Amino acid sequence: MTAMEAEFLAWLAERLGPSQRSPVGLRDDAAVLDVGGSEPLVITTDLITDGVHFRLDRDDPRQIGHKALAVNLSDVAAMAARPLCAFVSLLVPARRGLELAQELYEGLLPLAERFGVEVAGGDTNTWSGPLVVNVALIGQATERGPLRRDGAKPGDQLLVTGCFGGSLGGHHLDFVPRVTEALTLHRDFRLHAGVDCSDGLSLDVSRICAASGCGAVIETAEVPIRPAAVALAADASDGCSALEHALSDGEDFELILAVPPDDAARIVRHNSLEVPLTRIGEFVAEPGLWQLAGGERRRLIPCGYEHGIDR
Repeated sequence: MTAMEAEFLAWLAERLGPSQRSPVGLRDDAAVLDVGGSEPLVITTDLITDGVHFRLDRDDPRQIGHKALAVNLSDVAAMAARPLCAFVSLLVPARRGLELAQELYEGLLPLAERFGVEVAGGDTNTWSGPLVVNVALIGQATERGPLRRDGAKPGDQLLVTGCFGGSLGGHHLDFVPRVTEALTLHRDFRLHAGVDCSDGLSLDVSRICAASGCGAVIETAEVPIRPAAVALAADASDGCSALEHALSDGEDFELILAVPPDDAARIVRHNSLEVPLTRIGEFVAEPGLWQLAGGERRRLIPCGYEHGIDR
């Protein structure tokens, strides 16, 4: 089994060539579409599937509906954009399909209302296979423009919201996307780059580095670890520490930011948000990813979730 997504995106980017309307291409959390006149649109789509992103035999359909919209809102948050409207497509098992579709929306709609998202359309089909939910979300950049992955500079501080690891303990189904936090920080401070942590902290930091042409040092003692990761490390037989879970589990949906040192100090010192903000390292000129522990700097291999394919 080998990672498919990165390889496919590289092939597709070469196949499609540069875009005149979407300057960020395929390698960011969302597309940026210049339609003329106002601020550009920010558009994303995410598909979640039974057995991969949730378990219908175990998870509440309302939580699944919540997650389907929340993962898209997290992508728009990573671009520091305002969400506008969503298009929801359901592929539901034919057995009890109507009831299931209604329950999914009962979980999705409160989150849409919370962030001012209008459900503007979509599609619904039934079949004999597992539940599949796809949401396409349209947002709009602010007057400061979209926050991208490719702006990190050596010396920028590595800041994160929230905690990491152990998300399968329930966080991946009920998290609140950091839309408000992203908009507030982008408005009040200089942010050079950002991404949401969907696939794993170390892997997603490495994606900022790759896009920006730099490296990063993660100070492992500073990484905020979710209690569920500590519990998982104590109980699981996989031999992973709580820190290893925090660096690689994914589905945390927190913000990872590259911030100039003076702004980073002010953000951490005067944090007025409802979630914690933590400095966990620094971006450096030398490409690659390192961990700093006990005064010793060692290479850190990015690790997280990547869709695989059998060759």
